[in-house]
Amino acid sequence: MTLKLGYKASAEQFPPKRLLDLAVEAENAGFDSVWTSDHFQPWRHTDGHAPNALVWLGAAAAATKKVTLGTSVLTPSFRYNPAIVAQAFATLGCLAEGRVILGVGTGESMNEVPVGVTWPDQSERFARLRESITLIKQLFREEFVSFEGDYFHTHNATIYDRPVNEVPVYIAASGPAAARLAGRVGEGFICTSGKGAELYTQTLLPAVVEGAEKAGRDPNAIGRMIEMKVSFDPDHAKAMEATKIWAALALPGDVKMGVEDPREMERLAIQAEPYAHKRWLVSSDPEEHVEQIAAYIGYGFDHLVFHFPTNEQEEAVARYGREILPRLRQRFG
Repeated sequence: MTLKLGYKASAEQFPPKRLLDLAVEAENAGFDSVWTSDHFQPWRHTDGHAPNALVWLGAAAAATKKVTLGTSVLTPSFRYNPAIVAQAFATLGCLAEGRVILGVGTGESMNEVPVGVTWPDQSERFARLRESITLIKQLFREEFVSFEGDYFHTHNATIYDRPVNEVPVYIAASGPAAARLAGRVGEGFICTSGKGAELYTQTLLPAVVEGAEKAGRDPNAIGRMIEMKVSFDPDHAKAMEATKIWAALALPGDVKMGVEDPREMERLAIQAEPYAHKRWLVSSDPEEHVEQIAAYIGYGFDHLVFHFPTNEQEEAVARYGREILPRLRQRFG
């Protein structure tokens, strides 16, 4: 597959209008795709944001011309009924034909518990995700869908407005079960950087291949996307300092998934501040930074989506467009 380079429009960092302007700037700077998070509440209370992803994507579809637009990621199994997710993304696909992707995951308590969801264990979250994907794909492909699952039900449901090309579904995974599911039924797989080479090369990517082969699918046809946590600035100390706003990323995964109050997450993040940079590729030198990124391409990822921690986002987008994207394309095609 051709290497794609994307921009993470981080809805937790910026209000909706500025985020939309950043998406347009990313397109103009040469990014191939723009992905937004889908949160009801952000990971920090102070200066936090959480615009509605579906509303925002509709505006982004109208404001941009050629970038791929997607969610990284949306949970289709708690706040949303998967039939409504199917309808929303079919509509987005009609508005931006051929450039919409539905990225899905099992969810976080931060977004679900505040709206009255009783947070289940991981096995139920995974079962709900698997069933919701089945229903969404059925609604994308069939008319008058009557679905009787363990968690979701429809009666003669039809999505009346669908794009010419079916919206692809990318599945987020932090472990092998979800990665195998992506291989079995997804058009792509999503994970995040900064977790150690072994996780990608020995666990996640092999699981994608395993799932695809067991389903009789071509593993090479499945997109391998990774959110790259990057802090690149000519001033190295400034690049390091910028990562502190995302110190919560340095917390253990089970801690992050189980916190539903942004104020509590913010408190925990302060404790993690000395280690904030550990999840980020930090550099002030473009050649060094390209080498940092090259490792992930070597693992087998073909779609890199860059997430910048700094509040000076416009400068970060422009700097990447000038100094990093051309180097990556020249080296990797």
